[in-house]
Amino acid sequence: MTELGGRVRRPPRGRGGVRLPPAGIRDLLADSEAAGSRIVRRLVDEWADRTNRFDRPGEALFGAWAGGRLIGVCGLNVDPYAGDERVGRVRHLYVLTLSRRLGVGRQLMTQVIDSAGARFDTLRLRTNNEAAARLYVAMGFRAFAGAGECTHILELPRRSG
Repeated sequence: MTELGGRVRRPPRGRGGVRLPPAGIRDLLADSEAAGSRIVRRLVDEWADRTNRFDRPGEALFGAWAGGRLIGVCGLNVDPYAGDERVGRVRHLYVLTLSRRLGVGRQLMTQVIDSAGARFDTLRLRTNNEAAARLYVAMGFRAFAGAGECTHILELPRRSG
């Protein structure tokens, strides 16, 4: 994230896999709930009850940091609705309100798409946020109305070898 002097990377790994940074996630949680969003709450709850730890093959959780502060998150899972292990799902993209419109969401999505190409043929997601939908379309996703659990799809380029 050159504009902010920060970086996008996977959170540190502990003995049980990726660790969710407690201090940083608290800021994101408070910000999202103040904005009326449950995205970060679902991430925290699914993490706590071990429903989703982004630990299956091809899965990842990315964080964006600026000045040592976690300012955004985005995850990649095997899509539980697709019934196909080669279909990935973008999960829990959230950027702090004060860090929006600086390219943070785009950088997180770039990391997710780059990471997904090694494992998945297709990425799917669901959003009801107009700004997020515009970002996804700008990044190559196409709107999809064929399934309630999916609003956008991206066919990933085939990697050779």
